[in-house]
Amino acid sequence: MTANRFLTDTSTARRSLLRAAVAGTAGAGLALGATPASAAPRGSERPDTPAGALRELAAGNRRWRAHRERHPHESPAVRRQLVQGQHPFAVVLGCIDSRVPPEHVFDQGLGDLMTVRSAGEVLDEAVLGSVAYGVLELGIPLVMVLGHQSCGAVKAAVQVDASGERLPAHIQYLADQIRPAIDRTQQGEARIDATVSAQARLVRDRLAAEPDLAAEIAGGRLAVVAARYELHDQSVRTLV
Repeated sequence: MTANRFLTDTSTARRSLLRAAVAGTAGAGLALGATPASAAPRGSERPDTPAGALRELAAGNRRWRAHRERHPHESPAVRRQLVQGQHPFAVVLGCIDSRVPPEHVFDQGLGDLMTVRSAGEVLDEAVLGSVAYGVLELGIPLVMVLGHQSCGAVKAAVQVDASGERLPAHIQYLADQIRPAIDRTQQGEARIDATVSAQARLVRDRLAAEPDLAAEIAGGRLAVVAARYELHDQSVRTLV
C-alpha cells in the first residue's frame, strides 16, 4: 500500500472498525479481542501470492471439469472458525449469470473467494469499492474478471448497438457501459463472442489503472487478470 494511505490515527481507527464490522465483530467483540476480518482462520492453507492464488483457481476448475469437486471448507469446524474473521485469497468479479457461480466453477468453499457480480461485469462505484475493499483491507493478492460464453448482457448490448433500439429502464445503462468493448471487426455471433472477451479485458484494464490497485500491482502484491468461462466444457482460460 502507498505510504500516505493512512493520514491520521483517526482514519486508521475507522478502517480497523470497518474491518471488524464486516467480520461481524464490532462493538463488544472488539473489547474481547476478537480476531479482525483480515485474520486467517486457515492461514496456512491460503495462497498469499498472485501466482499461488491463480494456481489454486486453476486446480479447482480442473476438479470442476472432471466432476471431482471437493466442496472444500464447508465443515462445522470451518464455519465456527469463520465466525472470527475471513481471509479470502481471490476476488472474482463475474457476471450475474446463474450458470457461472464462481465458488462452483473453481471448487472453492466458505471463506475462500470474495465474489462480486454484475451483469456483463459492468463496473460502477459500488463494484469498484467492493473490489478495492478486498484488496486494500483484506490483502487479497488476485482479482479475476470472469466473462463467460453466451453472456446475455453482452448479447443485448451488441444487438441494441446495431439496431439503435433502447432497452427497458436501467438495463440500458448496462448496454451503454458494455458498448466500448464491442468488437466491430466481427459480425453476428462472432461479434458477441469477441465482445465477451473484450469486455473482460477492458474491465481488467480499468481496475488495474485504479491508483490504489496499481500501487499494489507495482509492489508485486496484486495481479488483476481477465478470464472467460466456456459453458460447453466448463473450462476457464485466462485472456492476455
